[in-house]
Amino acid sequence: MAHNINFNEKTGQHSFFSVKEKAWHGLGQIVEGYPTSKEALELAGLAYTVEKRPLFTYDTENYSADKEQKDVDIIIPEIEVPNYFATIRTDTDQVLGLVGNDYKIVQNVDAFTFFDSIVGGDGIMYETAGALGKGEKIFITAKLPDYIRVGKDDLIEKYLFLTTSHDGYESITAAFTPTRVVCANTLGAALRNCSNKIKIRHTASAEDRLKEAHKVMGISNMLATQLEGIFNQWAKVRITDGEVKKLIQLAMVPNKEVLYKLQTGNLDELSSCFNNICNAAHEYALTSPTQQTDTTKGTLFGAYNAITGYFQNVRTYKNDEAKFKSIMYGTGLLRTQTAFDLCTDFVKHGSTMLN
Repeated sequence: MAHNINFNEKTGQHSFFSVKEKAWHGLGQIVEGYPTSKEALELAGLAYTVEKRPLFTYDTENYSADKEQKDVDIIIPEIEVPNYFATIRTDTDQVLGLVGNDYKIVQNVDAFTFFDSIVGGDGIMYETAGALGKGEKIFITAKLPDYIRVGKDDLIEKYLFLTTSHDGYESITAAFTPTRVVCANTLGAALRNCSNKIKIRHTASAEDRLKEAHKVMGISNMLATQLEGIFNQWAKVRITDGEVKKLIQLAMVPNKEVLYKLQTGNLDELSSCFNNICNAAHEYALTSPTQQTDTTKGTLFGAYNAITGYFQNVRTYKNDEAKFKSIMYGTGLLRTQTAFDLCTDFVKHGSTMLN
């Protein structure tokens, strides 16, 4: 099960919910309206608590038993392991991880409270939530009640993503992610030079977590304001079809060898695979309905969205899981990061930076 979504044998359900649309794995509960935090907790199968329990080992060296007494119950002395604990899921008694003395459990309900505190509880719109593995890791995606506006018609929704674990390996991590409404592109490469996520250690108090929640909101607002300004600027920068194709080629470059061939004009030596990718992205830029708006047609903003749109709507993947990984963590993310930097340079230097 590559999706790793937790399956609760007691309830017979996968620990995941989504609003309106199924996830790539097709599991969990699909709901029409946005649930409250309490409802989301139940829908996602996250209404369980976690405890720290002492660890024990056995003193086998100082114990000897008569091998002939096979029917006698053997009692081996227990030895407590100091300063270490197991994190236990209380509804299933499953061991989720091993933690130290200072580790503080952040209950699943606290993670939702974290979100509610950002916009006062009523404004947050929970999109997805779920648990992975045995329930040692949870994730929540919520939509903020505002948009990034590019021109008159293009809206980019604002999302916050939060993940935390109960196994001692990860901090609470909250990140801001914008998603374009028209074609649902994930713009993971928003701003390379600004931090778009924050981490909170499991030793923090509830009061500290609340302050961090406000800090996350400040980051998301700052990034949204910056992105809105950047994208609106790009929507006013004209770019020719030929320049779009060159920008796409530079963004899609897989290695230095291909980059050298592009820079030296040895286009005949480029692989057919690379050319096919670039041609498909360029075709999308010229013909996709989402590329025909005032903010995208013939603009730098449109060129950038042609690259993100290629990975979301054109490229063929082995399966939906591979698509998700590419866009969120892999090649799709890397290429859109490169595209963002190239567009930034194009604003500063014009078409000369494409040479």
